[in-house]
Amino acid sequence: MPDSRETSVRRAFVTGFPVKHSRSPLIHGHWLETLRIPGSYTREEVAPENFAGFMEALKSGESGFCGGNVTIPHKEAAFRLADRPDALSEELGAANTLWREEGCVHATNTDGRGFLANLDAGAPGWDTVGSAVILGAGGASRAIIQAVRDRGVGEIHVVNRTVARAQELADRFGPRIHAHPMEALAEVSKGAGLFVNTTSLGMDGKTAPDFDFSPLGPGAVVTDIVYVPLVTSILKQAAEQGFATVDGLGMLLHQAVPGFEKWFGVRPVVDEALRRLILADMEAH
Repeated sequence: MPDSRETSVRRAFVTGFPVKHSRSPLIHGHWLETLRIPGSYTREEVAPENFAGFMEALKSGESGFCGGNVTIPHKEAAFRLADRPDALSEELGAANTLWREEGCVHATNTDGRGFLANLDAGAPGWDTVGSAVILGAGGASRAIIQAVRDRGVGEIHVVNRTVARAQELADRFGPRIHAHPMEALAEVSKGAGLFVNTTSLGMDGKTAPDFDFSPLGPGAVVTDIVYVPLVTSILKQAAEQGFATVDGLGMLLHQAVPGFEKWFGVRPVVDEALRRLILADMEAH
């Protein structure tokens, strides 16, 4: 429950550095409006050297916020400084969602849940696959590896230019995760039912190298966490080669659901109206 320093109008935030490009206020603002909830969701740009103070003000209630989202570069610090991080964020070492409860700041990471919900909506039944290929071993791949593993996919092949980084993730997430160099991509793709791009290849319309998706299993799904442009070079290639594709926009939308429910007490729905709103904003910018 909020303490006396919080108003009856619940206030949430997204913090990062920079944070001006975040579309989270558009998402949460849409839900607040359509659900007729008296609340607010604002951008709070906080430099790294000021983030510990920001967290202290959140813990004490001085800031008046009931919680919020955390983006780059504060996700690791948010995890470390939270009073009660959950098991998901513990394993990842990073948090993107915070909420105050009984004077403590709780933390979780909803990126993996957003990724799964997007796939479930765009390619129902995708999780019957025996193996998956995840391209890239950067920060974005961690929550996806965790989520795909926890959904029960038997073998997950992480392919990266620097094998040592992929191996770090294999060591972190367990024996079903395997690290490979880029040269092994065709081999480990044989029969795989899911291909995920977690790299920046194709971002902002840049062309990605040519990919041959033919080794993938029949009915395989190709998805990309990049959503600008909506149809990336990788998704375009996969579709041209006859594979089902799921764009990355839904991950952004679905990862926002658990936080909104924590802060405002209602579970919102990701629908076509919200998707159109964000697409229009993408076209305008």
